[in-house]
Amino acid sequence: MTNLQPLRFLKEKSRERSIRIVSSVIMDRIRDPQNDDIKRLRGSAVLQAVRPYGSGFEPATTKGGPAVVDRNAGGSIVTRSSLPTTGRVLCREALNLLGPGGRFRKGAFILTCSLGLWGLSGNASGVSGETESFVGTDLVAYLRRANEANPRLRAFENHYDAAMHRIPRAGALPDPRIQITSFVESVQTRTGSQENVIMVAQTVPWFGKLDQKKAAASSEAEALWFMYQARQLALARSVSTAFFEYAHVGKSIELTRKTLGLLRRLELIVEERIRGGGDVNPLLRLQVEIGMMDDREKSLQRKRDAQSALLDALLARSEKSLLPWPEWEIPETGTLELPVLISALEANNPELAMLDRKISSAQAHRELARLENRPDLTLGVNYIQTDAYTGSTLPDAGRDPWGVTIGINIPIWGSKNEAGREEALAAHSAADYERRDRENMLKAELSARYSNLDDANRRLSLYGDELLSLARQALDITRTSYESGRATILDVIDSERSLLELELNYWRAAADAWQNRIIIQTLVNQPIAGTFSPTSDR
Repeated sequence: MTNLQPLRFLKEKSRERSIRIVSSVIMDRIRDPQNDDIKRLRGSAVLQAVRPYGSGFEPATTKGGPAVVDRNAGGSIVTRSSLPTTGRVLCREALNLLGPGGRFRKGAFILTCSLGLWGLSGNASGVSGETESFVGTDLVAYLRRANEANPRLRAFENHYDAAMHRIPRAGALPDPRIQITSFVESVQTRTGSQENVIMVAQTVPWFGKLDQKKAAASSEAEALWFMYQARQLALARSVSTAFFEYAHVGKSIELTRKTLGLLRRLELIVEERIRGGGDVNPLLRLQVEIGMMDDREKSLQRKRDAQSALLDALLARSEKSLLPWPEWEIPETGTLELPVLISALEANNPELAMLDRKISSAQAHRELARLENRPDLTLGVNYIQTDAYTGSTLPDAGRDPWGVTIGINIPIWGSKNEAGREEALAAHSAADYERRDRENMLKAELSARYSNLDDANRRLSLYGDELLSLARQALDITRTSYESGRATILDVIDSERSLLELELNYWRAAADAWQNRIIIQTLVNQPIAGTFSPTSDR
């Protein structure tokens, strides 16, 4: 309990049990008579272990009373009343123990409330999909929210759980069979009349059949696990792509408004010239450009609505308000080597691992089909209830006889068994070909994304290092020339338009670079944004 594992356990299926254990240990440390001095709490190994996870929670005040802001989940706000019962008890207990003047009262409140938030109902993290508020602005907050709240991902997790429960069933013996026969007319024998026959039988499959069934079920469960990982990466890919599209829309609106403001200030200058006897045509040209720019801004606003709705669906967000603009920067143009990425894809891609498990399952089914022409053994015990024959002088008169039975099934239908073997062989070949095809497609996509990333980095360098500075200089010169009468209003409009297009292209290249980089990371199963990775523990 001295490392960072306890709170990681809270995100798994045993989180409720783990939170009770961790919380109990922490509260025992606080209650320990040897630790009456609150300062010693700072040296608690358990507290130090969970402190990094609690650091993202801050107390806050809302209309409903005290609350907690989860910075790790993008600023989700959770009131104290919405905490799970255990979380509320821990918060209250910590506050009571430390007292109103305790130096570490705030820290204990953050720590214990964060335990409740991480460990139980998921009200802070959005596991139930009903988080009261989500105002995250960075990609990591988006990814964490989607990973915890997306219902489709939860469906895949439950598919895996169901498959895990099939494994013990596949390797178990068939149910024993009990049969009771009651004679309508008793059968008279020399030792008495037979009234009832009780038979118990158990079928034992041929050696290896149960093992192959269990192996097939285990491989299928592992395949579903890797499919769950693949769905996590696919969701991260969708969220990241939508995130940067939304971010690009925000940057486009910002640049458009900036240009629109410059044009409207220029409009005042032109109007002043007209009042001094100047030509009205430049004003008309300028107003047309302002109208077109205003129309572009309104279209971008509608695009914002659409992108926010898409992100709401991916994040399982129920609020109707628009998401705030994301925080993002120009990506660094790091060097990536395609052969290294291809090797990483072959080794780490969960889709390929899933298809490998499907091949293993198909191989187990092939072996099981081969064993179908082996007989199964049935062992049984018969017990006959006999009434005593009063007129018999035999020593075994009235005794209930019993016997042992052994039986086997006879797999004589060779065509059926041969068809089963051919079916299993075809399924195995299909899984193998499917794996090869998917690997080829993934490598092709990786190569394409690598080229797209290289092109986006090239455009970033071109626009950022050369063209943007030239366009700004050209605009400044054109404005000065227009004010001195050496340039026309069309020259100014063209310069403004060129600068805006270059700035939009620059940020478009930035969004493309981020999107392609993250897609590459999902293909080779590397941490996204340096932190987010699919669940690795089963």
